[in-house]
Amino acid sequence: MNVKFSILRKVSQTALVILLTGMATLSANISYADQTNPQVLLEKVTNTTFQRIESEQQDIQSNPNHLKGIIEQELMPHIDHQFAAFKVLGNQFRAVPKKQIPEYVAEFKQYLISNFATALASYGGQQLIFEPVKNVENLKNLTIKAIIREAGHPDINLHFKLRKNNKTQEWKTYDLVAEGISLLSSKRTEFASVIRQQGIQAVIDIMKDKNNQPLELAANAN
Repeated sequence: MNVKFSILRKVSQTALVILLTGMATLSANISYADQTNPQVLLEKVTNTTFQRIESEQQDIQSNPNHLKGIIEQELMPHIDHQFAAFKVLGNQFRAVPKKQIPEYVAEFKQYLISNFATALASYGGQQLIFEPVKNVENLKNLTIKAIIREAGHPDINLHFKLRKNNKTQEWKTYDLVAEGISLLSSKRTEFASVIRQQGIQAVIDIMKDKNNQPLELAANAN
């Protein structure tokens, strides 16, 4: 395997894991003040999601797709998957028939769940360290910097992309940039030519195929 591809693949998988680690904090019993404070949202790692994964290992081992259910229940309400789905379309958005948008967004949400579950299936216990964030009271969009630290490996730089809902004032994550690689930009590049050549249904079918595949647990998963 190409060494560069191998490194980028590891960065992407680790980034997904750390995104889950950080966003797992949102499923805890947090106050309204916490919900409107992006720094707290990302730093208050109470591991609700991971506690469920640990306590429900028997169910996961007998049915790996049970892990997808945990992610959907504990994590996805706090990720702006619709905004992320539109960002992935980019300039192709206008070319997509409006009647197909709901199916695309719904399938994209499941696509995120599938990818997150794949990442969590091989979680290795990395440490996430955040850079302090200054006053964000008047901001609507925010980038929070962090690093992944793992013994025996170089640090990995992360940028969490968040946006604030104008009505609820809640912050939600919609993208993660790992070592300069945006997860959404990567998907936009991957899907753009497919949309141009085959249309949005081809992208939906690609995601459906991924979503319908049974989750395989890594042999060394903890």
